[in-house]
Formats: sequence, C-alpha cells, structure tokens
Amino acid sequence: QVQLVESGGGLVRAGGSLLLSCTASGSISRLNSMGWYRQTPGALRELVATITKSGSTNYADSVKGRFTISRDNTKNTVTLQMNSLRPEDTALYYCRALLGPAVKWGQGTQVTVSS
Repeated sequence: QVQLVESGGGLVRAGGSLLLSCTASGSISRLNSMGWYRQTPGALRELVATITKSGSTNYADSVKGRFTISRDNTKNTVTLQMNSLRPEDTALYYCRALLGPAVKWGQGTQVTVSS
C-alpha cells in the first residue's frame, strides 16, 4: 500500500503565495514521477506540474514562471511553490505519484485565491 499525504492548501489573496507539500510512504520502491494536478467543479482534472526522479520538470503553460515544483528523493516528498496566485488558480489540488505502471492520487488540498 502507498499513501500520499498532502498539506499546505488554504485561502490567499491574489498575488500571494502558497506552498503545497506531498509525502509518499509505504511500498514505494517503484516510485518515479510525482506531480500536482488540479480540478474545479464540473471540469476535468488538469496537469499543473510534474517532476521525475531525476529532476526533469513539466509545467502547464498557465503556471510557468509562477509555480515551481521540486522534490526531495531522500524524503519522498514533492513540493509546489505557488507565487503570484490568481483567482483562476482556485481549485482542489491533487498530488499524483507514478509507481511503475500504477498511479496513486492523494486526497486533495483546497487552494482558494480571492480577488
């Protein structure tokens, strides 16, 4: 069993910053890519950013230059530093981990950006 524990969501004003964190534990010998996705009501879950075990990153165009994903392989933790937040960044943010062919999702953490 693999567990993903997320933290760091909350309410912030436009232009502010938040730091999301996700730690994987359990049977994680095959842990590879980790990342963040987000979802708003009625919409599909969308990519925010991902990072491989070797540190290669991928970002959605909408967050490039504002969000930074990083990873600590010794702690099996991925963080998402979100700066210059906008109201349209409001969503439920999910941590995702790839373990071989398997995909594991966290429970989600709410980010709300007020205008």
